Amino acid sequence: MIDPRATAERILRRFARETNLLIAGRPVRVSAEAEDTDTAIAVAGMARALGAILVEDDATGPDVLDIDVRGDDAALALGGRPLGSRGDAAGRLDFARTKMPVSTALAAELAEAGTVRGLRIGVSMTLEPKTANLALLLKDAGAQVAVYAHPDETDPEVAAALRARGVPVDADPDLSGEDERAAALAWLERGFDVVVDDGSHLVRLAHEAAPHLVERWIGVTEETTSGLTPLRLMAAQDALRTPVVAVNDAATKTGFDNRYGTGQSCVFAIADLIEHADATVRDLPVLVIGYGPVGVGVAAHLRALGAHVVVAEIDPLRALLAVHDGYEVGRAEDLAQGALVISCTGVAGTVTRELLALGTIVAVAGGVPGEVDLDEASLAPVVVAGAPIPHLDIDAERGTLILDRGGCINVTAAEGNPIEIMDLSFATQLAAVAHLVNARPEAGVHALPEEAVAHVGAVAAGARGIVLSPASTRADDPDWRSRRYRDAGTGDA
Repeated sequence: MIDPRATAERILRRFARETNLLIAGRPVRVSAEAEDTDTAIAVAGMARALGAILVEDDATGPDVLDIDVRGDDAALALGGRPLGSRGDAAGRLDFARTKMPVSTALAAELAEAGTVRGLRIGVSMTLEPKTANLALLLKDAGAQVAVYAHPDETDPEVAAALRARGVPVDADPDLSGEDERAAALAWLERGFDVVVDDGSHLVRLAHEAAPHLVERWIGVTEETTSGLTPLRLMAAQDALRTPVVAVNDAATKTGFDNRYGTGQSCVFAIADLIEHADATVRDLPVLVIGYGPVGVGVAAHLRALGAHVVVAEIDPLRALLAVHDGYEVGRAEDLAQGALVISCTGVAGTVTRELLALGTIVAVAGGVPGEVDLDEASLAPVVVAGAPIPHLDIDAERGTLILDRGGCINVTAAEGNPIEIMDLSFATQLAAVAHLVNARPEAGVHALPEEAVAHVGAVAAGARGIVLSPASTRADDPDWRSRRYRDAGTGDA
């Protein structure tokens, strides 16, 4: 008999894979005939555990996901319309735009104010439909935009679609080594006023090899934790020659992108891949290394799918948080035996050769180059039904399955974070660009002002129809005295 949880997981993963949309926060309605009741209950329970909002039969709206369970599969509909193909790359770009109202609204503000009109803006990020729309929104706001993507983070069809819409793209999946470095430098030589970076790879390269370009920049917006860490080191060593807005640190980015976006996209990509090896995330203990924002999200999504999760962490406060979230915490070396090991640190060398020998399957969630200490020469493709499975290899020396050769699993083996999550992140990027251009801060790493973050949050809440409680009339009470003692012995009212 097929486990209803296995069917539930496949149904929810199929929805995410076919749409690149988020489950958390989504209204979901589950139905089934009597013989499929057990599976429908499993689907509803798993969707709720992933953060979905279960709704009744009369619920309507463009975001309502209908799941009609039918045996070991289901018919899916979104907003009352059967789920269909998004089409070619141009169709995927257009579909993503319809689900990015927050970024669209922030870009419209830039256009109305003329903030970026005539500025040269370089976007260096994973190239998929959401990033393409960020570039197009900046272009529509009046900027001259050019895009660069690393070879292993490039969707060539999306690159072609973006070029067809008038945005220059320097991205070639076939480049490596010196050719890749030369292409990155050539892109930097286009000359920019603002650079939107992910991982700070291009910003650091410019400081090393083309410092004359850095002096011309208004500044940089950085998307990730792993990118900000070296930039802060550069600032401490007085080597950073440009202002950087830490987009990653804004609540509208880290609070959603890492927890919900990376959590869903990485866990689902892992589950999709290991299914080819007749494995599920419930088959093995899962070791999550690192319990920062990414690790929190990955662990929560694994637990929602029914996995037994344990955590390894070097930071005492994060380890305490993991314990209070209900996870066993210990040394990676003691927990990795026979496990699915997922690195969530963003630190090179996290998964050592010794850990590789202990784990059964190894993957990286939102990582950096070299997070898994691999000998590439020992990897061999996994062949199923006579054909190799993309992004699935085996370490011939250790017998460990390696997902995506230790790369960022949700980027090259999937379509990146869900659209709604990147809508919020890219709206924050647009707010950061506006802050750079208007405030012109000095060289260094700077937080995005709280009022800008709050504005992005307010636009997002409005776009998603969230009803807020009115503010208390006492919130701005100018009397600082304690209300507990205000009347005691003074006669004051």
